Amino acid sequence: MEKFTAKFPIGQVVRHRRHPFRGVIFDVDPTFSNTEEWWQSIPEESRPRKDQPYYHLFAENSEITYIAYVSEQNLLLDDTGKPVRHPAVSSVFNGMEDGRYVLRTEHAH
Repeated sequence: MEKFTAKFPIGQVVRHRRHPFRGVIFDVDPTFSNTEEWWQSIPEESRPRKDQPYYHLFAENSEITYIAYVSEQNLLLDDTGKPVRHPAVSSVFNGMEDGRYVLRTEHAH
């Protein structure tokens, strides 16, 4: 099996390539690891490949915060430097350093 390397590290702030939301990465799957039903619910013309890293984000848009699961091909670096306002951020991260969130020691692997 081919080895995939995640482009973005945990703590990186990213934004979606097509949809108006951004978030901070708190976990990474080396390849797709959600349900087939979830994957099939994405319109076929924009359905991402399964053989790439997928990221778990504490996400936000202009109205709400939520958890998102996004393929690497649909993410771009968010270099605005603005903090992510998701309420779970402070339970996993100690704040930002050089534009990236720093994992709390008890969450580091």
